[in-house]
Amino acid sequence: MTIWAIVPAAGIGRRMGSIQSNSLPKQYAPLLGKPVLEHALERLLAVTAIEKLVVVLHPEDRHFKTLAVADDERVVTARGGGERQQSVLNGLAALVEAREEDWVLVHDAVRPCVLSADIVRLIDSLMNHPVGGLLGAPLDNTLKLVDEQGEVAGTADRSRYWHAFTPQLFRFGLLRRALESGRDSGQSLTDEASAIEALGERPRMLASSKHNIKITHADDLALAENLLALQANTARERHL
Repeated sequence: MTIWAIVPAAGIGRRMGSIQSNSLPKQYAPLLGKPVLEHALERLLAVTAIEKLVVVLHPEDRHFKTLAVADDERVVTARGGGERQQSVLNGLAALVEAREEDWVLVHDAVRPCVLSADIVRLIDSLMNHPVGGLLGAPLDNTLKLVDEQGEVAGTADRSRYWHAFTPQLFRFGLLRRALESGRDSGQSLTDEASAIEALGERPRMLASSKHNIKITHADDLALAENLLALQANTARERHL
C-alpha cells in the first residue's frame, strides 16, 4: 500500500494580529529565514515513505510558487475550499492514483516544528490498525470549566484528555467517506479525527513531542523560532 500526504494551506490567518497588517497569511510568515509552510513541508518530505504530497492552496495564492519545495518532484498543488474539510477533500481528489486501502497523512501548514521521527513512528505504529490515528500530547495544566460570567464552574479530570496534533493518518477511502459525511450533514469539523469519530470509529492517539506547536498567534512565532533552534542544536550535538 502507498502513503500519501495532504497539507491544507488555503487559510488566511485571521487570528495572527500584527502579521495580518501586511496581508501575509500565517503559513507564509517568516521563520528563521523561510516561511512557516516551508518548514512544515520539509519535515514531511524528509519521510521517504511518503509517495506524494498535495499542498492545498487558496485560489489567489501567489506565494507558494516562490518556495524552494515547490519544485520538489513529490509536491503537487490543489485548489482549496471554503472550509478545512473541503480543502482536504480537494486534496484527496488530486490523488488520482490512490486506492481505497492506501494511507493519507494530513498535516497542518502551520505546524513547522513537528519531528520527522514522530511522523515515521506514527506511520510504523498504525500500519496494522483498522482505523488510523494521530499525534497528540496529554494535558499538563488543570482544566477548568468556566461559565458565561467568566467564573469557574468546575474542575475537569484531565487524566484522559489530550491535545490533538497533526499529522493525522487514516485510510484514503475511510477518510474521504468521513469528510463527505461531515460536509453533507453540515458538521463543523476541526480536524480529520473528528470526522472519523463521527462515523463511530475510534482513532488511536500516539504521544508526540510537545515541540509540535501550531502557529495561531503572532507570539507563537517566537516560540517556534526557539524550538527550531533547539532542535538544530540537538541534531548537531548528536553528530559530534
